[in-house]
Amino acid sequence: MTKGPVDWEEPTRLEKLATLREMGIEPFADAFPTTLTVGEAKRTFDARLGEAHALAGRLRALRLHGKAAFLDLDDGSGKIQVHLRQDLLGEAWALMGLVDIGDIVGVRGAFFRTRRGEDTLEAEEIRILTKALRPLPSKWHGLQDVDLRYRQRYLDLIANSGVRQVFETRSLIMREIRHFLDEQGFLEMDTPVISPVASGAAARPFVTHVNALDVDGYLRIATELHLKRLLVGGFPKVYELGRVFRNEGVDRQHNPEFTMLEVYEAYVDEEAMMRLVEDLCLRIALEVRGGPRITYQGVELDFSPPWQRISVGEVLRAKADLAIEKMEDAAAWRQAAQERGLPSDPHVSDAKVVEGFFERYIEADLIGPTFLTDYPVLLSPLARRYPDRPTVARRFEPFVFRSEIGNGFAELTDPLDQRSRFEEQARQRRAGDEEAHATDEDFLRALEHGMPPAGGLGIGVDRLVAIFTDQPSLRDVILFPFTRPKEGMP
Repeated sequence: MTKGPVDWEEPTRLEKLATLREMGIEPFADAFPTTLTVGEAKRTFDARLGEAHALAGRLRALRLHGKAAFLDLDDGSGKIQVHLRQDLLGEAWALMGLVDIGDIVGVRGAFFRTRRGEDTLEAEEIRILTKALRPLPSKWHGLQDVDLRYRQRYLDLIANSGVRQVFETRSLIMREIRHFLDEQGFLEMDTPVISPVASGAAARPFVTHVNALDVDGYLRIATELHLKRLLVGGFPKVYELGRVFRNEGVDRQHNPEFTMLEVYEAYVDEEAMMRLVEDLCLRIALEVRGGPRITYQGVELDFSPPWQRISVGEVLRAKADLAIEKMEDAAAWRQAAQERGLPSDPHVSDAKVVEGFFERYIEADLIGPTFLTDYPVLLSPLARRYPDRPTVARRFEPFVFRSEIGNGFAELTDPLDQRSRFEEQARQRRAGDEEAHATDEDFLRALEHGMPPAGGLGIGVDRLVAIFTDQPSLRDVILFPFTRPKEGMP
């Protein structure tokens, strides 16, 4: 047998593997039907005293005492003690010298309680189901290297008990999102992951190639424009919960691929979408944390409706002496930024210039659940304008603990206005902004057939999960976050 890319820490494991095969024991077994999970056994132990059952899981501890032994068995649902005696096991007792911490084993026997009150299974049979050729992280220190935890999440799940709970909670949140929307009459849809146009958001896409057609494609950066096509086609309430991909920075709040929820409803506006955000987050808080108030990073947050609302225009008027209604184009924003010492150099994109005002004057104060409303049209190429304020979009973003968790607006349905917005985005792209929105001709064609007035919403599910599981980084709630490859490691 050849060794892996790094030396085994315990070469004797390979020797034990060879010995098992010499004994005619296959160390990578086919199946071992169980009758209970460990969790089920622990919850109903009193009623099962004396019953015989089959359990399987990872060996987490082994204590030898002459002709007897105790081991701890962990199957992911819980951990239970197993007692083994040479006189009961017979020839199988020889396995005690061939098993290691980390091996996956199966046991059969009856439940009993020790004199110390420990729930235990008295094993009459033990089988090695999978021989672990590498040791687990230290029992006492666990897996503490953060980079290694992300690269080898399977070890993180084994070594750090709280991590598994985070991802169990993530699964619960995903389920509750679907239940909530299904109850509201929305239909879950599937839209393309590979598209000829990277549309629906301002982001730099990943480029791929479709060999069969010999054409380039893009991994989707949003599901928005395909879901809006479904409104045109007659579906009034739709949503999608899935992965999107953006070729951008990697940090505590960004990962190249992430989970996005997008929701669209015909005949409503941004007010309905804000109520939907409030109701959805309250539902999650109740189901996951048991009430509307939670603690995130030591700060209490209250998700009870209604949330605070802050107008971008009002804040900038008060803090920056700026009237966004009068900011008619990108040049006006650049001039205002220069006057206030904000980034305005030619190499800074128009969008980044405007976002500089948000970072300086607004975002630091957004702690509790808050809707930031009334965005500049320059940042909102897909949102409806106010009729009396054409430079202001009917758009909002929900913020929690200074983090933007979503984006919503009253949808733009005028195909002529939409085309002019795309043309402005194309100008920004020619000026060097790789994140400017691409022109989607087929979407414009769909709008020309008529889309009903609608409200739309996108929520970053990973950020939502981080908040409700009290995790400081998205990498703590994404099972396998993207990492820079290292020699000998993924």
